[in-house]
Amino acid sequence: MEIVKGILVVLHLVGFGAVFGSTLAQLSLVKEARARITPGILHGANLLFVTGLLLVGSIYMLGGSPNNMKIGVKTLVLIVLIVVILVNRKKENVPAGVLGAIAGLSLVNVALAVLWH
Repeated sequence: MEIVKGILVVLHLVGFGAVFGSTLAQLSLVKEARARITPGILHGANLLFVTGLLLVGSIYMLGGSPNNMKIGVKTLVLIVLIVVILVNRKKENVPAGVLGAIAGLSLVNVALAVLWH
């Protein structure tokens, strides 16, 4: 089960990298009014959600007790992130503020994971 948990953690990190990296890549296109929500941003956020749920489920399956407050806050931040992505994904051009919000929310989620013990 530890191998499965390790694979889920790696996939969770890949999801963060997809969201954050794809968002940063779009920032250079803001001045040209060509910035948009790429499929990588949406798929990375979905990967974060699915692997996060599976990680929490694996903790419960192993008889552990996760920090439910932390998981709840992280889930709330991720849901806000996904809503921002979904609302703006069909737009031809997204402003820098939307991209900043996506990058910021993903960083907040990582900070919560790492700093909240």
